[in-house]
Amino acid sequence: MELEQLIRSKLQEIGYELISINSSVEKGEHLLSIVVDRVAPIDMDAIVEVSHVLNAYLDELNPFENSYTLDISSLGAEKPLNKDKLGDYVNRYVHVHLVNPIAGENIYEGTLVGQDEEKITLEYKVKTRTKVVDITKSNISKIRLAIKF
Repeated sequence: MELEQLIRSKLQEIGYELISINSSVEKGEHLLSIVVDRVAPIDMDAIVEVSHVLNAYLDELNPFENSYTLDISSLGAEKPLNKDKLGDYVNRYVHVHLVNPIAGENIYEGTLVGQDEEKITLEYKVKTRTKVVDITKSNISKIRLAIKF
């Protein structure tokens, strides 16, 4: 089995998804860079956990003739979201960029309070008032997690 598929399977066992894998040689040093994701936020403890699991697994597989450096990272706190998987992110704070403006606005930031096949429902604040907007998924250009200040 190919190394990428083996790593993908190992990550799935521990609740992560493989986003990308890249093997390169820089200044004579072999570097294996892996980007992981999951629905729950990924903090440094999670990165350390994944590093330990993959290090041990790769030691068993021994895929490289020479030594290498393993670099594990995530998509970050403001990762892009897949419109087909938004149900996993209900009650999370998101940033939505629209194709066509709604009420003169192209960008909305708020809490994703609902979603179905056709649309999402976003709760957002305008000054001290809480408002709700329904946005059709076809009108979403980009959607990502956002950090609430």
